[in-house]
Amino acid sequence: MKKTKVAIIGSGNIGTDLMCKIVRLSDVVEIGAFVGIDAESDGLKRAKKMGIVTTAGGIDGLVSLPEFDDISIVFDATSAIAHERHDEVLRRHGRTIIDLTPAAIGPYTVPAVNGDANLDEPNVNMVTCGGQATIPIVAAVNRIAHVRYAEIVASIASKSAGPGTRANIDEFTETTSAAIVKVGGADRGKAIIVLNPAEPPLIMRDTVYCLVESADLDAIQISVETMVSQVQQYVPGYRLKQKVQFERLRHPIRIPEMNGDFDGLKVSIFLEVEGAGHYLAAYAGNLDIMTSAALQTAEKIALRRRHRTAA
Repeated sequence: MKKTKVAIIGSGNIGTDLMCKIVRLSDVVEIGAFVGIDAESDGLKRAKKMGIVTTAGGIDGLVSLPEFDDISIVFDATSAIAHERHDEVLRRHGRTIIDLTPAAIGPYTVPAVNGDANLDEPNVNMVTCGGQATIPIVAAVNRIAHVRYAEIVASIASKSAGPGTRANIDEFTETTSAAIVKVGGADRGKAIIVLNPAEPPLIMRDTVYCLVESADLDAIQISVETMVSQVQQYVPGYRLKQKVQFERLRHPIRIPEMNGDFDGLKVSIFLEVEGAGHYLAAYAGNLDIMTSAALQTAEKIALRRRHRTAA
């Protein structure tokens, strides 16, 4: 069956990794154009060598390409600020947008949690790399015991964070925190990102803390392990570092912006995300989980449209 044509805007680490994934892995979508603003970027040079249509003219260059007529889905791997204009232009042209920035114009989408909920939306937001790694775990705990508060810490190798990621640190924390509540189900969420400068670069690590009322500990463990297996279906390098940790708080604690004290159960989950090495090395799990989630979403959108057309 003919593949659905897609375009990628953003020739940095995320966009280039996504390009490599689509070329290597997808039987559903194919790249019709790869877009950047720096003709000398490694991403655009790689795309040209691979025979992919490219432009260094940004969004305006994309819409002026003759190949644009055949493209139905556009990935935006630029920045939250740039995405606002990209969204405006692409909606005007009737294209579906998969947003890999923290702009959060469209609904938050995490494939293992609500992957089928937003397939008809004109713009879907993939939250952040930290959100893709941790929100499934918050949701897994929440389906057993209501999560009053969830805090996540995402540690990524500094070497894997390009200019776009660095420019979006504030948006990362805000968007991830909001999605922990909206998608993960917590009453309140907090997100922290750490750019680890260690050499050699360290693999992506994520820590999730959830505060819940008393609950069945075995049921939480099973729910988390089940969720990890679901994420592994599209991110094979995603795994638990150890069994879920439980601690009954001996003294009540107070969380800012939440009324009253909390004296229930603290659940701690430690994760590791190893990249597939499609662009950067295995330490760049943050690229892998973000681009894998975006590709999974694009394929679901494309297949949904095919089934409708066939019907």
